[in-house]
Amino acid sequence: MQVCWLQVIRRYSDFDILHSSLMVCGISLPLPPKKLIGNMDREFIAERQRGLQTYLDSITQHPLLSNSLTVKKFLDPSNYSANYTEIALQQVSMFFRSDPKWEVLEPLRDMGWRIRKKYFLVKNKELPKEKYLLSWVDLGPDKVLSDKDLQLAMKLLTSFSTPYLCPLVFSNLSESSALLIRPFSESGCLRDHICKVKPRDSYLKKYCNPKRSQGLELEQIKLYGRQILEGLKLLHDNGMFFGHLHTSNVMVEDDVCQLLEVENGILGVPSMLRATFSQLRKINTTESIDVFCFGHSLYEMTYGRPPDSVPVDQFPAGPHTSVVSVLESILSSEACKSGMPSVSLHHHRRLTRAQSHHSSEEEKKRRKILARKFLMRLLLLLHTAPPIPDRSPTPPQPPLPDGAGGGRSALLSSIQAFSKGKLKKANTTDRSKPVI
Repeated sequence: MQVCWLQVIRRYSDFDILHSSLMVCGISLPLPPKKLIGNMDREFIAERQRGLQTYLDSITQHPLLSNSLTVKKFLDPSNYSANYTEIALQQVSMFFRSDPKWEVLEPLRDMGWRIRKKYFLVKNKELPKEKYLLSWVDLGPDKVLSDKDLQLAMKLLTSFSTPYLCPLVFSNLSESSALLIRPFSESGCLRDHICKVKPRDSYLKKYCNPKRSQGLELEQIKLYGRQILEGLKLLHDNGMFFGHLHTSNVMVEDDVCQLLEVENGILGVPSMLRATFSQLRKINTTESIDVFCFGHSLYEMTYGRPPDSVPVDQFPAGPHTSVVSVLESILSSEACKSGMPSVSLHHHRRLTRAQSHHSSEEEKKRRKILARKFLMRLLLLLHTAPPIPDRSPTPPQPPLPDGAGGGRSALLSSIQAFSKGKLKKANTTDRSKPVI
């Protein structure tokens, strides 16, 4: 494994500014304290350097903080000096010149974790009471479609009409970016419901250290899980995939889940869970990626937080043991080695139904009846078959003419001519009980 080292030259005051901007996350970060007197002592400087290194380690090891624009600017200012909100606003303004019915109400700063994806609250002047969410994003490095095919794919997305996909009202593509408009919901996403936070707050404030995060009730898990799978199945049936399923990309309104940001995979934007599933060799198809991401979301719905790492072989004790078997079929080491079930989770359902059906009293009675019928047929065949010929040596017989039957042919004819309707009802005496 190749280790990449990054040397950063910063003053303590720069660390202090960074710390102030990250306090919104609600995590206690170990920044060394200030010292007004004796801050130039060699021992103190060496101790402060070790403390600042520990501080950076705690930030870079946190999945949300390490990907925040504030941290990336601090560590690599030459590559992250651009004002992406301003760039996005310029692109949006240029588009609105050609379509003046749209109007920007306000930029939604720090709404998402992606650096090169910005959100704006907009309205349609023809429908002034309705609010819409406009997102602007750079085309990603995973884009494989030609410009023509990309246009067709986006047109297909805007034509979908289903309760489990958030409708895409409008899309516009340029050579390097995409502009998308969809309805805005004040209810928030599925992660907002799990963390019990306000949808419009900064994502660092909402998700870094949620205080009231809690798993959902079993009936909600069943309902939301089925709706998410219905949305995935619709995409797959139309030759498309998601690849970006997580609880922040599921909008919840009136107990109905709708998949958000479905266009990300088409636009070549890398998945948030890519670093996790790319290490698992059996997750090598678009459907298996979606199933894996579904298991990740199901875990969060059950326990109120995403798994610390995958595979998961020790699941926490929880109130919904029936969900654990589904999680095991997706997130366990065995599942990650043998492969993912389908989107409809047929593998898990088949196994569960087969085990339940095989052990039921009704199935046991049915098997006894079938065994008894088979025994009756076997006895009938033995009764109608000719006696076994004597094995003592006899002189060879001349060959029989065509059509003549022997013992073997008679048995074969008896088997072929067997008919259940010709059987006579027999009176049997049960002698299986012990005689006392």
